[in-house]
Amino acid sequence: MYQVYIGARVVRGMKFVKMEGLGNDYLFLNCLEGEPPELPRLAKTLSDRHFGVGADGLICVKPGQAGDFTMEMYNADGSRGAMCGNGVRCVAEFLYTHGVRRDCIRIDTPNAGRRTLRRVGAGLWQVEMGHFSALGADVGTTNLGGGPLLDVPLCTGGRSWRVNCVVVGNPHCVVFVGDAPPEGADLALYGRELEHHPAFPGGINVEFARQISPTAFAVTVWERGSGATLSCGTGACAVVASAVLTGRSGRGVPILVQMPGGTLEVRILKDDTALLIGEAAAAFTGTVRIQPCKLPRGVV
Repeated sequence: MYQVYIGARVVRGMKFVKMEGLGNDYLFLNCLEGEPPELPRLAKTLSDRHFGVGADGLICVKPGQAGDFTMEMYNADGSRGAMCGNGVRCVAEFLYTHGVRRDCIRIDTPNAGRRTLRRVGAGLWQVEMGHFSALGADVGTTNLGGGPLLDVPLCTGGRSWRVNCVVVGNPHCVVFVGDAPPEGADLALYGRELEHHPAFPGGINVEFARQISPTAFAVTVWERGSGATLSCGTGACAVVASAVLTGRSGRGVPILVQMPGGTLEVRILKDDTALLIGEAAAAFTGTVRIQPCKLPRGVV
């Protein structure tokens, strides 16, 4: 057990486990028998890499509805996440290493439906990611047309882009580039501009992808609510779905998506569904106590 101090109140919770899927890291809380309140604020506080534990977000493992268990996800800024391909694999690994010794686990996601995961090796999980769509109404875009939103011109920050918009549980904006995908300050600049473009009123995840071959891509990621991350599972699926829809790659074959944190395998099936395979592992287990701090004079 641990104690979390929010304001003057004491909130009792549980130990956390930090899990990561190719460097995309989340703090896990076992909420099968209850959960601490103010989860958005808790997620923002704990995810801070300088003043908190440090993570891309917070995931609560809760009792299942239609499936075996439920994943409730919060981004690093405290906003709710709809789906996370890396996070859901970490849920399966978290459960498997905490007594749920099943090779097939069904995980409910409140906003993206149920996902079925199969253990295909030590720390290696396959996720049935469900259907994807490039239609504007499904992605949640404005003024880009009904779609499919493929190779669409978009201007921001004085620069013109050709974007592909795909929803795979989460909405994504995929940009195919001829050179190395942007990193560092450039990734932050371009990613933030596209994330907050007026065409995406709810924000959007951004991937910059360079095609290496018909079955391999190098990708950098800017996630809404979290910023630059080392990997993104739904983003890898969005890149491959965009590649298939634009004729860059074929269906039914494994396609490797190389991200800064490692490589994910994606396969697009004939019925417009995606399979994702990747690793998941525990980084460490700990306890936490957050105490109110005094801000410097003049800081609100």
